[in-house]
Order: sequence, then structure tokens, then C-alpha cells
Amino acid sequence: MKNLTCEFAGLKLKSPIIAGSCGLTSSVEHIKEIEKNGAGAVVLKSIFEEEITNEYDKLLSENTKDEGYNVNMDYFDFKIKQDNINNYLTLINEAKNAVSIPVIASINCVSSHEWTYFAKKIEDAGADALELNVFIAPTDSSKSSEEKEKIYFDIIDEITSKVNIPVIIKMSYYFTDLSGMINKLSKTKIKGLVLFNRFFSPDIDIDNNKVIPVNIFSTPAELPTSLRWIAIASENAECDLAASTGVHNGEAAVKQILAGANAVQIASAMYKTGINVIKEINSFIEKYMEDKNYDNLAQFRGLMSYKKISNPALYERMQFMRYFGAKDVT
Repeated sequence: MKNLTCEFAGLKLKSPIIAGSCGLTSSVEHIKEIEKNGAGAVVLKSIFEEEITNEYDKLLSENTKDEGYNVNMDYFDFKIKQDNINNYLTLINEAKNAVSIPVIASINCVSSHEWTYFAKKIEDAGADALELNVFIAPTDSSKSSEEKEKIYFDIIDEITSKVNIPVIIKMSYYFTDLSGMINKLSKTKIKGLVLFNRFFSPDIDIDNNKVIPVNIFSTPAELPTSLRWIAIASENAECDLAASTGVHNGEAAVKQILAGANAVQIASAMYKTGINVIKEINSFIEKYMEDKNYDNLAQFRGLMSYKKISNPALYERMQFMRYFGAKDVT
């Protein structure tokens, strides 16, 4: 049996496959099954910053006519937060008691406001690390790109000043200078970067004039986006990198490691194939290592990264030349 152990963000993993944040990771029973099938770590389903804000705003709007209600809003504000936090802390504690693999808590955040006090409570509950799933919408034209990028660094400063466990940033690819942003983030106090988070995709129901969700699960066709940037970033990033989105089988996981990923997150594959897909991916990696005479992951990690291939420009190319050129049209 080949050695699949590795390190990501200061955590020792028995496999490079991490169960990413999703509905399955909100259940202790599923988390136990995830460990049984060979995952190296599990990221708990995110607690959302806006969940708390929206609940508070809803209570306020529904009760503005009650003269006595506003007097007690501080209490309700506190209780809403405590209920959400306590449920999440319970999940962390129960997961830690149920499994031996690292349990990574997750906060889906869009600002660096008061929610940051969650982080210390999460650490105290026993989480092995904290993943911050950060996305600042590029739709707000009132803020400059510099102002939007600054929020990332403000969040990192706030959180890393409050906790001692490893902090991981799960980021998007919506940046003018993505390579530069990855590099700058990697030089902060974080221990890992996950490329990339995945977003709600809207569609329109033309019969009922409704906006509806589409592409809820990722597909293998989405792999190249993170693959390209793992390959480019792995040469210069000063923290560990994990690849996310589009990994549905062992071949995709091997590709990401060849590109330079320290670990690989999966979520949609568990929904589509079942949690046992983790075991199948690990088996594929082991078979690949046997065929190539590799004893451990470090021997082939990054062999196909940007600076290690003969033509690095292939990772930079954005336009088709050969396949859709005029001379090929018949």
C-alpha cells in the first residue's frame, strides 16, 4: 500500500482528499462515514455571517410596531447569535468526539465585522482549523477593487489575532490580478488557500418569471479553472494550496496534485456518487503511484506546475488558435 499521508495548512492528513463544506458535513453520522471511507479531513458545513444578520433584521422589521419590543432587541440580537453559535459549537464538539481526522470549521463571510468573535469560540470548541469562505461580490460599483480586496486582509487580520489554530482562506477567482492576489494572501498569517469557492448560479424560469438556481453540483468540466491556477500559484505561494471544484474521480485528484495541490476538496462527487467515492479516489491515486513507482505524494506533487513544464505558456493561454481558427472551418 502506498503512502497517501500529507500535510495541509499545518494539519497531518492520512489522505489528500478533504470532504469540503456541504450539507453532508453537517451530520455527525455522515462525518463518521466520511472518515471510514478514507478522507484526510472534513470541513463542516459553513455557518453564514448573513444568516445571523438576516434573522436579526427580520425580527426587527416584524416587530417595529411593538413599543416594548425594541427595548428588548439587544436580548434578541444576542439570543439569535447564541442559538446559531451554540448549534455550531455542538456540531464541532460532537464531530471531534466521533472521528480522529482533523475537523475544520467553516465561516462563510463577507465582512470583518463583529462576527469575528465566533472564531475564538470555534477554537475553544475543539476545531482543528478554521476555513473562511470569503466572497466579496464584484457587483458593487460603489467600491473600488482595492476596497474590495482590502476586506480579505481585514478579515485575516481580525481572525488571526483571535485564534491560534490554522486559518484557511477559500477564495474566488474574481480578481483583476488573480495571481497577485493569491501571492499577497499567501504572505499573510494564513496557513492555506483553497482555489476556488463555488457560487449560486442563477437561471430564469420563463414560464413563471422566476429566478431559479441552476448547476447546483459541479461537473468534471469545471476542473480546468482551478487546475490552471493551482499550477500557476504553486510555484510562488507561501502557504499550502488545496484545489476545489470539478474533482469527481481519482484522475482529477492526481491532476491537481501534479499541478501542485497539497490537498483536494470534494463535495459534489459525494452527492452524485456517494461518500464511498473517497475510497475510490484514494484507490486510484494508489494505483497511479504503483504504476509510476512513486512511494509518496511528494514525489509527484508539482511535477506539472507552471515552471516545471517545457511550455509554461500553456497555462496562460486564454484563446484557441488551432481548433477554432478560420483555416479549420469547412
